[in-house]
Amino acid sequence: MSQMPTPESIRQAIAQGLSCERVDVDGDGHHFQALIISAAFEGKSRIDRHRLVYAALGERMRQEIHALSMRTLTPRESQHAGADGGKHHSGN
Repeated sequence: MSQMPTPESIRQAIAQGLSCERVDVDGDGHHFQALIISAAFEGKSRIDRHRLVYAALGERMRQEIHALSMRTLTPRESQHAGADGGKHHSGN
């Protein structure tokens, strides 16, 4: 039986599998939210960005993580969104 994932374990797995400038993960053990800033996302669609994150998580995504919502930004996009990656902005 696998151990319940934590936000920190998910953050570490993403950071190990994908070159990131920033990875923030919050969650309650069942539902997680991630802000991921990576130059690897440059020129990629949102779906392709998510695929890169899923690849970094590998089997964990299928076996341990049941709900992960992601905000995936390039470093340039994160500068335009503000210092927190637009995480708490209303979008105005």
